Amino acid sequence: MSSRPRAAWPLVAVFTAGYLASYLLPTLVGRLGAELGLSPAEAGLVGSALLVSSASAGFTLAGRVERLGARRPARAGLVLAAVGYGSAAVAGSVPLVVLGVMVGGFGSGTATAVAAAGIAAQRDPHRTSSLGLLTVSATAGALYLTIPHLGGGHRLPFAAIAAVALLVWPATARLGSATPSGEWAAQAAGRLPHRRSGLILAGGMLVWSMAQNALWGVSSRIGEIQAGLSEVTVGAVFAAALGAGLLGVMGAGVLGARAGRAVPIGLGTVVIAASIVLSSSARDLGSFATGEVLWNTVYPVVLSYLIGLAASLDIRGRWAVLAGSASSVGVACGPVLGSVLSEQAGYPAMGLVLGAATLLVAAPMTAVALHTGGRPLVPGSVHRRGGAPAALLAATTGSLPGAVPKLGSPEQAVTELASPALRRRLVRSAIRTAGPDGGSAQSNT
Repeated sequence: MSSRPRAAWPLVAVFTAGYLASYLLPTLVGRLGAELGLSPAEAGLVGSALLVSSASAGFTLAGRVERLGARRPARAGLVLAAVGYGSAAVAGSVPLVVLGVMVGGFGSGTATAVAAAGIAAQRDPHRTSSLGLLTVSATAGALYLTIPHLGGGHRLPFAAIAAVALLVWPATARLGSATPSGEWAAQAAGRLPHRRSGLILAGGMLVWSMAQNALWGVSSRIGEIQAGLSEVTVGAVFAAALGAGLLGVMGAGVLGARAGRAVPIGLGTVVIAASIVLSSSARDLGSFATGEVLWNTVYPVVLSYLIGLAASLDIRGRWAVLAGSASSVGVACGPVLGSVLSEQAGYPAMGLVLGAATLLVAAPMTAVALHTGGRPLVPGSVHRRGGAPAALLAATTGSLPGAVPKLGSPEQAVTELASPALRRRLVRSAIRTAGPDGGSAQSNT
């Protein structure tokens, strides 16, 4: 990476290649069980192996992407994804499929880690992450419309993921290959910032993603078994749901930071919990399609804000990678959890459990968004962690015209002063400078 942020589209392309496998998880798990004779729980374990391997790549690369340069790990990840998923596509035995899946999953995780680190260095991380989710949703939606008409078996979806990895390869030429230097490196140096907020966010994203993908991993079986729909109809519902997700992500990109991050994350998670309950209890096309479409409309919106929030915690992208890897662990546990809950308690009870878990993590993630992202600034308010001293400084010191943010501008990060005595000296100095009438005590010469 260089000191200047590069074009976003190569990062979006790599992001798409890395995320595609998790978006296609329902058809991967369903087709593995049908062709290789695996039970739902066993097929879910294969999907979990893919996602655990992906998460391990993220944990391995956290904080190392800028030293290695983005180009080399991105290319290595795409090669591993193409080779691994390609091998799984042509393999006919369970051990070889699992081996290919794990190699491909490590490649997907590597590509995702590179994209997450690059997104964190962008001037507008939320916009870039929204573009990435928009692209991967469109790609997955097109595949859900196409694959059911081209025959059964696990070969087609795995081959499609491998093909996307190969198609993205040329975009890596536009990624940085040098270690950071200059101002960017100076800002990036130092200990991992916002540790408590980052840990809370990572833990929340783990549980949040686990609940989402527990349902996503068995959604095809809910549609086919409980709602009595054909694979083609279920694929069409998924495509429509992902299409609605495109609209949701575009809306999130337009909204940007105007409403802050707390409202989209908190309110969106509540809507997701209700959608999970509705989809898991569906017994006909109408309720199944409503639940899936509503869920997939809001899910990528909240995810884009979570990714942007994690990216904003550290310019080096370490929290973006770590939180993304924690999310991958949750995604990995999802299919197994969904399969076990659905087999032991049934789909409706599974939905109630997952909906409750989703609601439980809404509060801490929203709190992190409030604490680190702030709320939009409005006229007459000073919303800074400095409290009263910050308000006094804002009111008394001379400032340049245009220094006050416009209505709706997102709060900027503020560096805390470590010494209370230093803060008191600064406030006393500001009071003396202001003079008794609130204006400047200095005379014009």
